[in-house]
Amino acid sequence: MFTNNQRQLERTGRYGTSRLQYLQELVNQFQNASENETKEKILANLANFAYDPYNYNFLRQLNVLELFLDCITEPNEKLIEFGVGGICNCCVDPVNAAIITGAGGIPLIIQCLSSPVRNTVNYALGALYYICNESNKEEVLKPEVVDVIKRYAAAEEVSVSFSNLAKAFLDKHLSGN
Repeated sequence: MFTNNQRQLERTGRYGTSRLQYLQELVNQFQNASENETKEKILANLANFAYDPYNYNFLRQLNVLELFLDCITEPNEKLIEFGVGGICNCCVDPVNAAIITGAGGIPLIIQCLSSPVRNTVNYALGALYYICNESNKEEVLKPEVVDVIKRYAAAEEVSVSFSNLAKAFLDKHLSGN
């Protein structure tokens, strides 16, 4: 559920932890964690906060978008999944999308299209759907990327979600070609 300042105040009370402080604590815990399972849980939590526009400024302030991108480069499939999931959740916002693309996120998201983890592929397709625009379409719409997305679009029997997301991407970004 999306929130606002009034709802946040009602939920946390007069002496509760502010959202910024809470997110900062999560980032600190992630950075100080040594166990993969702990990092996975914290990153999943951060990714869940990334869908609410109320949190966008906080996430940008705390460099969480860059943290999501860093996690995509990890060998741990869960960190990759939650990293690209966080990207997908927040990239509908043009400011977030610009930060992600400016930080080299497009090739990282594209590499997630070949993940063995279904959620990772779904998140990558969703992120590319929102991130692709006039300023970066040459980078996103490379023939090899379009080919992969077309194969997902044709794979209804394998995964309806892959197919539907891929078809939506193609309709939005290649309908004029």
